[in-house]
Amino acid sequence: MNSTTVFRDYGQEALDAQYNNRARVPEHQDIHAGYQARAAGVVEKFETRLDVSYGPSAEEALDVYLPENTPENAQGAPINVFLHGGYWFSRHKNDFRFLAQGLTRAGAVLVIVNYALVPSVDLDELVRQCRAAVAWTHGNADTFGGDKERIFVSGHSAGGHLTAMMMATEWPAFAGGLPADLIKGGCAISGIYDLEPIRLTFMQETLGFTPEQVERNSPIGLTPTTPAPPAPMIVAAGGDESEEFLRQSETFTAQWAKEGVPCEMMVRPGFNHFTILGEFADPESGLTRAVRKQMGLG
Repeated sequence: MNSTTVFRDYGQEALDAQYNNRARVPEHQDIHAGYQARAAGVVEKFETRLDVSYGPSAEEALDVYLPENTPENAQGAPINVFLHGGYWFSRHKNDFRFLAQGLTRAGAVLVIVNYALVPSVDLDELVRQCRAAVAWTHGNADTFGGDKERIFVSGHSAGGHLTAMMMATEWPAFAGGLPADLIKGGCAISGIYDLEPIRLTFMQETLGFTPEQVERNSPIGLTPTTPAPPAPMIVAAGGDESEEFLRQSETFTAQWAKEGVPCEMMVRPGFNHFTILGEFADPESGLTRAVRKQMGLG
């Protein structure tokens, strides 16, 4: 009965297992608890602008973490906008405050975005809110010492998907006055770039993706919109991720590279879907060094 193929060579049970990271990493709650335990110290140590509104709903808010080191560029510090994960239905920006320990120590501004979750909004609205947060960052960079000409975007898991969606955005069409090359580079960590298998898994009961939403919001089928030369992209994943998560990253990297995007695939041995996020909080990790290089920070 369960031998029926659902997606590629996977039956239902096998496909669900590929995308059930919480079951795959039973200690995921302890990992997140460890991350959150570091949050209070981060807020105390860094200069911040917390709970800044970028849209009409309470969920549309973001945190700004200012750099520990003064950048050499007098026009301001480069900005990295981080989009959190949680399969589009869970987590909050406050769960990710510990990430400020990474890029801010190298002289970057880190903006961590909150957004309304599915099913309180649909996926199209969730993506729109993230675009609005990036647009807000561009329009308000000078108010917190950031450089609007050096905005980068990053994200983990569902946030990796959102990172790719931001890089595929036609910014002048989204809001008047925005430059086509608003985003200068991206780093998608453990992302999902083809939403069709998600629609076919146990997650569909929660997410309720329609085929039309999947088509509109699957970066694998979208063309990067940054004008020549295209903005570079880091596609990272943990070596202990499921075969499907690794395949998604590999296929997406190859597809966007074909479109002319300078894509760098990074597989971090020994890291799983949750522990790899700790790499982004470590200023000396291989992943953070790659992002720093992309941002011109050494």
